[in-house]
Amino acid sequence: MDPVQLGLPHRPPFIFIDEVTAVEAGRSANATKCFSSQEPFLKGHFPGNAIIPGVLIAEALAQTAGIAIGGPGKMFLLTAIRAMKFLRAVRPEEPIDLFAECLGEMNGLAQCSVRATCKGEPVAEGQLVLALARQDAGIDKSKQ
Repeated sequence: MDPVQLGLPHRPPFIFIDEVTAVEAGRSANATKCFSSQEPFLKGHFPGNAIIPGVLIAEALAQTAGIAIGGPGKMFLLTAIRAMKFLRAVRPEEPIDLFAECLGEMNGLAQCSVRATCKGEPVAEGQLVLALARQDAGIDKSKQ
């Protein structure tokens, strides 16, 4: 499934999900991402021994969480990283499986448990908080 059609507000080059493989609306989502060895940022991130930056894995997990709890017309913003552990380096061309599950919602905030794996091996896990964005959240949709 296409993440944009499922309500992800991001656009290239800031979409870090290739495909959504499962969604239980309001509850959970599974997605995949495989960073190309040609990504421009890899030229400077450990040259000759490239690894995918953990912050981009965290963003991919946040986008997956937004799909889990969102939908067309709803936009969520990452407001907190409660915990995030990076358990091993991820290399370019390694497919990453992303999973997010909503633990609970209150007053427009949703706490999600997230994890990323490569070939079944854990590479990142944590908890994120997303906030339902107001329609006037300072985003100029005419420039999309």
